[in-house]
Amino acid sequence: MAAGSAALLLSLLGALGLSDPGPLEDVVIERYYIPKVCLREAQMGDFIRYHYNGTFKDGKKFDSSYDRGATVAGVVGVGRLITGMDRGLQGMCVNERRHLIVPPHLGYGSIGVAGLIPPDATLYFDVVMLDIWNKDDKLQITTLAKPEHCNRTVENSDFVRYHYNGTLLDGTPFDSSYSKDSTYDTYVGTGWLIKGMDQGLLGMCAGEKRSIIIPPFLAYGEKGYGTVIPPQASLVFSVLLVDFHNPKDGVSLEHLEVPASCRRRAVSGDFVRYHYNGTLMDGTLFDSSYSRNQTYNTYIGRGYIIPGMDQGLQGVCIGERRRVVVPPHLAYGENGVGNKIPGSAVLIFDVHIIDFHNPADPVDIETVHRPEGCNVTARDRDFIRYHYNCSLLDGTRLFSSHDYEKPQEVTLGANKVIEGLNSGLLGMCVGERRVLIVPPHLGHGENGARGVPGSAVLRFEVELISLEEGVPEGYLFIWHGDPPENLFEQMDLNKDGQIPADEFSTFIKTQVAEGKGRLMPSSDPEKVIADMFGNQDRNQDGHITAEELKLKSDEDREKVHEEL
Repeated sequence: MAAGSAALLLSLLGALGLSDPGPLEDVVIERYYIPKVCLREAQMGDFIRYHYNGTFKDGKKFDSSYDRGATVAGVVGVGRLITGMDRGLQGMCVNERRHLIVPPHLGYGSIGVAGLIPPDATLYFDVVMLDIWNKDDKLQITTLAKPEHCNRTVENSDFVRYHYNGTLLDGTPFDSSYSKDSTYDTYVGTGWLIKGMDQGLLGMCAGEKRSIIIPPFLAYGEKGYGTVIPPQASLVFSVLLVDFHNPKDGVSLEHLEVPASCRRRAVSGDFVRYHYNGTLMDGTLFDSSYSRNQTYNTYIGRGYIIPGMDQGLQGVCIGERRRVVVPPHLAYGENGVGNKIPGSAVLIFDVHIIDFHNPADPVDIETVHRPEGCNVTARDRDFIRYHYNCSLLDGTRLFSSHDYEKPQEVTLGANKVIEGLNSGLLGMCVGERRVLIVPPHLGHGENGARGVPGSAVLRFEVELISLEEGVPEGYLFIWHGDPPENLFEQMDLNKDGQIPADEFSTFIKTQVAEGKGRLMPSSDPEKVIADMFGNQDRNQDGHITAEELKLKSDEDREKVHEEL
């Protein structure tokens, strides 16, 4: 309190009913509330802010900072206050409360203050200390929590997103991002923040929590800010850094797990199937393919996904696990998406590559074992028996012929198996083993099949068990030489002018047994013969006549049937 000042900056004590202490030599100090934590005591030369009530012995109030609605600010111990206050305020902690009794010779003496304080008045003050700082103070930073891993810290020109609670030094709150349910987003070191925050955010990790105490000359200084921050107020910010990036940032990659064998890496134009967890930098999950139990399937390098992921998936191996950190300008920008991805958010994708292919890919064939002296190989129309194991490229087992009693049987080129498997079986010897990688356009396509995901690359382990030479497409039986000139007469075993099914079957079996011809290979030759008979019995009366019997070559010319 300045001697002779009209605005007396002090407090109340007389109303407390204290007994008359008699003539006083010095200030009487009663510390009636001392905070449990006292980080700093007011020293000579410190700048302080405080509230007070000032009374006489009879309790009559002569001044109060509360009544003026403004705290008192000034330097202690340098003669700018009455001597009693200068002495009584020293050693106080923030939030400490004191009763002070100031004798006249340490107050306004024998002169007093005209019309306000009589001569030789003992003054009683009730004081609460709100703020203490010094012009030599530095920013005070306390790390409250820090992530175990911190690969990068905030630098000038970075864009930061953080939550904060802002209080005065006495704990009075003045602002909070949490109450707005939104982070505070800004650049650091470009003058958009008060100097103390610009400095206090430097060196922080994403996820770090700090307490930042900012002296007034690095905050809002003599002017304060509106009605919530008084002039010359120290500010305390409790800050949680949610994320940050620099506008010059590119995509950041962390290779978490790379298979020992990587025969091929994804390039632009490839179609990739992958699982992912998408999180913000503070660990908040915003999306996951695992939750849908379905991979995310897309082309890369064609603009179908955010630019950061288009770049981040380049060069992946099948089975690789990769972390892709995408700055907002390569993700969803300032606007974000919905209520899960805030504006200007850095996104982290933990990716597991299931498979990828290119629409131009052929079947990839790896011969694991090929018997010596392999002269006969499988061709279109051949009937084969083979064992197989089928899986996805991540090792997920789909099907196996070993689950059944017999090997798989198929006529190659008859559209009975997927195109890629058919291609991979061609050229095999009996006893040969192969690994086939079949892209989806030669497999089950975009829609997949029962048990097979859409757009899945398939891996087959195949072994050829047996091989029977086939017949040309459209034939059920072929002659090894010229057919008999009088074919009908030879078939008509009882010479009654018609051929029933049993005669037809006996004749065909005889030709096969004598090596004069062969049936289309099948696991059921009786059905093949029955089909042949049905094709020749054109009126379906159970008998073949001379007019009905035709060779396949004759039928081709007449474009009627495909038989014999």
